[in-house]
Amino acid sequence: MMPQDFLQKQCVGFLNTPPLWVNDQFGISQFTFPEIDFSHFRVQPLTKKLRLGHQMEQIFKQLIDSCPSHDILLHNLPVKREKQTLGEIDFIIKDTRTQKTIHVELTYKFYIIDLDISEPIHRLVGPNRRDMFFTKMEKIKNEQFQLLHTPEGKDALTGYHITTDHLLHKACYKAQLFSPYGTANPAIRPLNTACICGYWLRFNDFNSPTFKSYHYYIPHKSEWVIAPHEAVQWSSHFEVLMDLNIRMLKESAPMVWVKKSEAVFEKLFVVWW
Repeated sequence: MMPQDFLQKQCVGFLNTPPLWVNDQFGISQFTFPEIDFSHFRVQPLTKKLRLGHQMEQIFKQLIDSCPSHDILLHNLPVKREKQTLGEIDFIIKDTRTQKTIHVELTYKFYIIDLDISEPIHRLVGPNRRDMFFTKMEKIKNEQFQLLHTPEGKDALTGYHITTDHLLHKACYKAQLFSPYGTANPAIRPLNTACICGYWLRFNDFNSPTFKSYHYYIPHKSEWVIAPHEAVQWSSHFEVLMDLNIRMLKESAPMVWVKKSEAVFEKLFVVWW
């Protein structure tokens, strides 16, 4: 199990991550997170074996469960046609203030901003270039939302006495964005520039005199959500360079925390491509 203080940091990191857009964009309404009273919130244990996406689902669930204005009616409900799973419904939530029923699809992503791509909403790609924001956004709108309106989706909801007649579809789409090293204010409108929290660069650029005087830590993926802090095993530029070189050969782009001084920390991705 993960330590309690680490789980609290994950929860804070999750809540502090801004939504990738505000209100409605791309035909998708962004879920507005209710106020969470952290003075009475205590996160329940999570297993280390969970993938980061599933950790975020459990944290989202616990945070919403702690909020009296919202009730979770179901989560992670598979939709099947005979033995074939067509998809999964992330959350159905009841807003007890408005009595509205909300279908929420949860996504938490890390994207680099590739300015070589002309269209801003196509510029967001995974650090290893294996996923793209635009593809995920289209899937939410055209597949995950529509799944509930299929005969199989409606049938899956009947056991919970939920109909799709007045169901609101929303995305809780949070993201950390990383701009190209040395680039200020990259154009990503209509996306939320508040999501930019670091930068990315290639291995050869990292292996330069500019970076040699700082200290570094390569966080595990479960740590990607949280803010860099002092209480980790920091390494010199020379020490981290060997580790990064191996990851480049494996075509893996790690996140790296940078300690510039006792009070100044940064996040970056070193990419292999």
